[in-house]
Amino acid sequence: MSIAATAQQRIGPVELGGQAPLLLIAGPCVIESLQHTLAIAHRLQQIATARGIGLVFKASYDKANRTKGDAFRGPGLDAGLRVLAEVKAATGLPVLTDVHDVSQVEPAAAVVDVLQVPAFLCRQTDLVVACARSGRPVNLKKGQFVAPRDAVHMVRKAQAAGASAVSITERGFAFGYNNLVVDMRGLAQLRQIGVPVIFDATHSVQLPGTADGASGGEREMVPVLARAAAAVGVDALYVEVHDAPERAPSDAANALTFELLEQVLEAAIAIDALVSGRRRR
Repeated sequence: MSIAATAQQRIGPVELGGQAPLLLIAGPCVIESLQHTLAIAHRLQQIATARGIGLVFKASYDKANRTKGDAFRGPGLDAGLRVLAEVKAATGLPVLTDVHDVSQVEPAAAVVDVLQVPAFLCRQTDLVVACARSGRPVNLKKGQFVAPRDAVHMVRKAQAAGASAVSITERGFAFGYNNLVVDMRGLAQLRQIGVPVIFDATHSVQLPGTADGASGGEREMVPVLARAAAAVGVDALYVEVHDAPERAPSDAANALTFELLEQVLEAAIAIDALVSGRRRR
């Protein structure tokens, strides 16, 4: 199978897909405070600028899918969107966040540049359609239960509803209990759909439910999978980053330090340039 080209789309000041350079989508799993979120955004901007790649900042205002009922979820819709608006104004970065209910789509679309449909909700027609009709680009997380070849139906659903731009993100497939795997053949199959393909390198190393009612993970495997995905051919890398992952209130076992992110990017950018012929800005 040849590695298919994908449609190019613009997200604020950056481009995704086609012949655009490898894009970085990064940020903390969940908003903790304005000061903390801004500090991470500024540091990520420095890292991306130094390597000549575009950056979309991501963070969640609510982690609606938690194993325990008392787990930290974030500041909520209104407070979280205020933080994301501040980040956007202070940095000029485009911003991505996930929505979990149709009622959240309109207020989120008024602030952020990309609406993301979470993996477990990727087949929820009302939510996908609402995001598509918002006028914002839509990033569909491929569910842990969806085969790569079946993901085309999610994308076509969004396109039929009028989505201005659609991308799809691989984040691992459920493999028995408490484990995820990434089938690298699936990345090539996803590219056949024709929309930009994003590889979520940190969620793909989750070990769901293995950390006393929370998700464990194998952070050390993120560089391995990121290099492999870049070799297959993807349009963006999606990673969660934290200044002190051991203290992160969500996905602590998977989040990258800034130093590890830099190592991952250096390898992925070099491999991408070799495989795709794309160069940094």
